[in-house]
Amino acid sequence: MTHSYGYRAKTRHTFSQDFRKKGTIALSKYLTTYKRGDYVDIKMNGAQQKGMAYRFYHGRTGVVFNVSPSSVGVEMNKRVGGRIMKKRIHVRVEHVKPSNCKKQHIQRVLDNAAAKVEARATGIKTVCKRTVGTPRPAHIVKAPKITDVTPVKFHLIV
Repeated sequence: MTHSYGYRAKTRHTFSQDFRKKGTIALSKYLTTYKRGDYVDIKMNGAQQKGMAYRFYHGRTGVVFNVSPSSVGVEMNKRVGGRIMKKRIHVRVEHVKPSNCKKQHIQRVLDNAAAKVEARATGIKTVCKRTVGTPRPAHIVKAPKITDVTPVKFHLIV
């Protein structure tokens, strides 16, 4: 059989649903609110063929630049040749989920704010910069007892 070069070529497993996740799309998927500037992950849902992005964008993270009644516009970077281009695509909300990529950053901002408030109250200077982990201290690794396993010599018993 000839090789297909269509828009959805090589997506047999990429767009398929996970085990026990097939069927109707949950209502919460449609009720999620997206705002401009939100980070979203593009993950195609095979149950809805409309508004599906090209397979290159599956698994990519981008920023919402436009919100319409049934879809969101997502802007992301794509390497084309030797340059990185900003690409803008519109994808239906079924194929998008909120990203967790800024969770650690937001948590660090909240922790730093709490540390600053505590430092002002106690009068102790605080450092809110991230620190690089130091190397582990030197130690000796003890190897387990080595045993030599050799086969028993063959004896013909008559």
